[in-house]
Amino acid sequence: MKKTLIMLTALLTISISACSQKKTETNMKQKVLVAYFSASGVTKGVAQQMAEVAGADLHEIKPEMPYTDADLDWQNKQSRSSIEMKDKSSRPAITDKLQNMQDYDVVYVGFPIWWYTCPTIINTFMEAYDFNGKTVIPFATSGGSSIKKACNDLRDTYPNVNWKEGKLLNHASKDDMKKWMESNQ
Repeated sequence: MKKTLIMLTALLTISISACSQKKTETNMKQKVLVAYFSASGVTKGVAQQMAEVAGADLHEIKPEMPYTDADLDWQNKQSRSSIEMKDKSSRPAITDKLQNMQDYDVVYVGFPIWWYTCPTIINTFMEAYDFNGKTVIPFATSGGSSIKKACNDLRDTYPNVNWKEGKLLNHASKDDMKKWMESNQ
């Protein structure tokens, strides 16, 4: 009886170890992309740190027509950003389209919060690629807004995408980023 119990314990330990090793190998094989839009450079800095922490590729979502300070004046109802954000169908053109999106398993999508949600250029990015079979994880920077509405809007607009919980990363350390990224695996 004792010998049987020892054998069963050994088999269980080996099985658990094999499953754990397989999960680690799977995660290590995943190809990760950090794609971001940054109007002022804040989100860019966060994205660069994330890519470094994750050992991921980095891609800037660049508007075909760069935003000027006047374009970003949220207090001016006639500014470009104000007009785009009022129009839910707005899709600002992007440049430098990725030719190898199919290679990525996980895509972090970063942006500043505009009008409590993501800028419409993120919709342009989401509609430019096939995210079928990929995990997509939003992250954002903000002067005071939450990422919650942006995440809900993205889920509602793109219900077939495999979304993971997004996070606001204004002052996150590399260690904080690593913990959050590991929790999304």
